[in-house]
Order: sequence, then structure tokens, then C-alpha cells
Amino acid sequence: MPDHPLPDRVDRIEDEWRRERPDLDPSPQGVIGRIHRLALALTAQLTPVYETHGLSEAEFDLLASLRRSGAPYELPAGELASHTMVTTGGLTKRVDRLHARGLVERTVSSDDARRRMIRLTEVGRAVIDDAFTAHLANEHRLLGELGAEDAAALEPILRRWLALLDEGDTRAR
Repeated sequence: MPDHPLPDRVDRIEDEWRRERPDLDPSPQGVIGRIHRLALALTAQLTPVYETHGLSEAEFDLLASLRRSGAPYELPAGELASHTMVTTGGLTKRVDRLHARGLVERTVSSDDARRRMIRLTEVGRAVIDDAFTAHLANEHRLLGELGAEDAAALEPILRRWLALLDEGDTRAR
């Protein structure tokens, strides 16, 4: 085991690969493996808050995208699909479910009658406002466990890494 104060599952995995494949350097797993496990653990901590408001993670994301767009809390369907990183087909299914519950409505753009808009209803706005308030409280709790100093140190590193990955993703298109 590495000489860490708190060896974890990733340390054991790296050690096993060092034993089985001494010709390879498994050290990237120390960062990437932990980030992957952290993403899964965070999702497991975030989704119950959405569920208490009757929302899936995808539905929360869609309603939050509409809410933060500002009054009148609507976006063209294509733009909403890109905000939520789903296909237009996937978006249609989500919008259908939210529409059936009275949380969103479909309208036609005042600029172009061919353009479909998705708008948050008053009920939808109340749901996302309550859910987002609870979500932020949960995120503050989760970061509080890490501590303000560590959270502040982590943010610029993650921002820079995401920018590098996004830049690489743009070049691949």
C-alpha cells in the first residue's frame, strides 16, 4: 500500500496493477479513478433531493435551464436540448412528461411560427425554485464536508482541466 494516511480502494487497484503489470504506470488512476468514483458518489447524494421534489436528475436539469434563462422562462427546443446535452428526441420525451404534470408548456416563437418554445409554467417555476433551494443547501453541505480551503483550491484546477478537455473536444468535432 502507498504511504497515505487513508489508503482507499483506488490505492488497492493501483497496487494490484503495479504487481500484475510492473511495465505500466497506473498513477493516472489515482486522480481519474477517484474523480470517477467521486462523480458517482455525488450523484448518489444529489438525486434524492431531486426525488423529494418529484423530479429525476434530467427533469431537474431541464427545469433549471428554463428557470435560469430569465423571464419569460422559455427557450427554443433546440437550445434547450443543447443546454441539457440530450438529443431532440430525448428532449421531447422529457418535455412530454413535464408537460403532462403541468410544469412546462409548448408555445410558438413570437419571431418565427415554425420555432417551438418550451416555457416553464407557474407551477413548474414553484417546483424548480423549491428544488433548487434544497439542491444548493445539499451542495453547501457536501462542500462543507471538504472544507472551504480545499474546495477553493480544487475549483480552479477543475475549471482548467475542464477547459482543456472542452478544447480537445471542440478540435475533435
